[in-house]
Amino acid sequence: MSPFARGVGLCMLSQVLFGVLYLFSHWMAPVSGTDVFALRVMVMLAALLLLLGASRAGLGALEHLVRQQLGHGVWRWVVFLVGTLIVASQQWLFMWGPVNGEGVNVAIGYFLYPLGMALAARVWLKERLNRRQLLALGLAVLGVAHEVWATRSFSWASLWVCVLFPPYYLSRRVMGIPALPGLTLDLCLTVPVMLVYLMVHGDALAVVRDELRYWLLLPALGLVSSVGMVAHLRAGLLLPFGLFALLSYTEPVLLFLAAVLVLDAPVSAGAWWTYGPIWAALMLLAWDGLRQWRRSRRVVVAGAVERVEVVKLA
Repeated sequence: MSPFARGVGLCMLSQVLFGVLYLFSHWMAPVSGTDVFALRVMVMLAALLLLLGASRAGLGALEHLVRQQLGHGVWRWVVFLVGTLIVASQQWLFMWGPVNGEGVNVAIGYFLYPLGMALAARVWLKERLNRRQLLALGLAVLGVAHEVWATRSFSWASLWVCVLFPPYYLSRRVMGIPALPGLTLDLCLTVPVMLVYLMVHGDALAVVRDELRYWLLLPALGLVSSVGMVAHLRAGLLLPFGLFALLSYTEPVLLFLAAVLVLDAPVSAGAWWTYGPIWAALMLLAWDGLRQWRRSRRVVVAGAVERVEVVKLA
């Protein structure tokens, strides 16, 4: 199998696993969403440490991150710890939202997230937006404006995803933090807090201990979380960025369908005037990503043909 085909397969696998992960809080009821998050952090860290421990290079990358990339730089540690708080809050919301009436709003946040990333890249990295990206951003703003006008508010859960995730990813990119060791260190820093939480709120541990199904669900939770994340990160290395971003839009679609069809989240008729422009923006952004990916492939193919012709002439 070619690296391209393997990348597509891994990316789609990660999207499906993230969609399945979204339903774990529903399956693990009556354990609360916050308790599921605390348990997820621990089983996910155990799974990632096993994956990293399977190779000396994995543990070496984690050690290099702590000793060399972060080292004794106080501000680098401060920025990293702020990122840890952001990603922990996002993981909490991902588990808490579906069973607390915020399932659709979390999904909408993930729909808006690519546009938030494009806007953040424009502000902080000075990357220019083309006309299609500007139009997509305008459509998304139109959808949000309708929601604010209709309800005099906008879901904090949607804002939490699309506003906080871009600074996390951009700060890690600027600092050169590798994704898998960085996530593992995030979990290492989060686990002690979650252990204290579970000891204070002991009901969750008692329920998990006494019911057999949780002995099956917890390992599955760790496996789905870790495999989904590793597959996602690996696909990002194998695929062109434009195509990777395009395929990653599958996740919010699956989250929205899960919220509506499985969790029975209500969607009012008027809400479609909010979702419609946002989805139109998403499709426009996906089309733009596909065009850029095709253009980059043509450039690569043309370069390869030119090199072959030069070799023949020589």
